[in-house]
Amino acid sequence: MADINPALNTPTDLSNTRSVADALNASLADCYALYLKTKNFHWHVSGPHFRDYHLMLDDQAAQILGVTDAIAERVRKTGNTTLRSIGDISRRQTIADNDKDFVDAAAMLAELREDNLKLVESFRVVKDAADDAKDNATSGIVDEWTDQAEERAWFLFEASRKG
Repeated sequence: MADINPALNTPTDLSNTRSVADALNASLADCYALYLKTKNFHWHVSGPHFRDYHLMLDDQAAQILGVTDAIAERVRKTGNTTLRSIGDISRRQTIADNDKDFVDAAAMLAELREDNLKLVESFRVVKDAADDAKDNATSGIVDEWTDQAEERAWFLFEASRKG
């Protein structure tokens, strides 16, 4: 991250928050990547469980998108700047895009399950950085985001079980 423009200075008593902001921005980029992939799969799912998967993926996408503003605002509250563009997201994301013409439903669920677990790992990096910086607010709020991602992974796992 570049030095912050003085016009964007945010009052805070926190110091050494650059690592927290970097971790939050990486998680934010992954949230946007996961959101778009989840919506892609929502739009393109097919098969005998279409309705169930279609609705579940829409709910999950809405939950993922819902956390993005909280993450970005947390970055700003720590006195840092956040993502600015699709290019910024693509440079930071670790969750891979899926541009295939067709993905069967089982593969969609498996891929999204793994991506949500990868997001959990990203949130744990945020937690560690926040704890190191004594940023109690970020440390506390990231627990909820972690729980949501773990729940999504669980639902995707259960929905993909045979029998």
